[in-house]
Amino acid sequence: MPMISKETDAVVLANGEYPTAEIPLQVLKEAPYVACCDGGANIYISKGNRPDIIIGDGDSLKEEYRIKYADIIERISEQENNDLTKAVLSLHEQGKKNIAIVGATGKREDHTIGNISLLLEYARKGIRVRMYTDYGVFIPCKETTSLKLKMGQQISIFNFTGSGFTSKGLRYPIYDFNNWWQGTLNETTDEDVEITANGEYILFVNYK
Repeated sequence: MPMISKETDAVVLANGEYPTAEIPLQVLKEAPYVACCDGGANIYISKGNRPDIIIGDGDSLKEEYRIKYADIIERISEQENNDLTKAVLSLHEQGKKNIAIVGATGKREDHTIGNISLLLEYARKGIRVRMYTDYGVFIPCKETTSLKLKMGQQISIFNFTGSGFTSKGLRYPIYDFNNWWQGTLNETTDEDVEITANGEYILFVNYK
């Protein structure tokens, strides 16, 4: 499992902090299709880019952009889901099943935590999704996950519904964590890493 998936169908740019690190910027630059959440479109367009679609209720998009890009705005006014979820589900309906997310962390911490937890909701719908931050990548997982990483690379495991945790290639033994901090700051001792559990968990892999 490489750090950047070569099978990405689309990238969602959310309305958190715009990425500044090399990997998320590369993900955005190489995207075959870019969907911007309302507010995320403002800075993306201001940098000279044109999104393929802008998705949301339109409340965060600058008036001048609402007019100029009216032909690519998909307005979804329902308030049950946030704009990130609206974008991911819209892309999935278009047949895009490999989706990368950038710009979904930073700013308000409650939004950040909510966006990260949503990754499992997307995975349950059959969407292969990853969330790239300026420091690492969040990957929703279930059962057995195999990764190809660098020696000494840091990795954290956040348990949601998992039990019977085992691992290969990690410095510290893992167990059925009942609090998020317990699975943080592990480290690889081998390039081939495997994590197994009965249930769901989210991995955070640090780039360095």
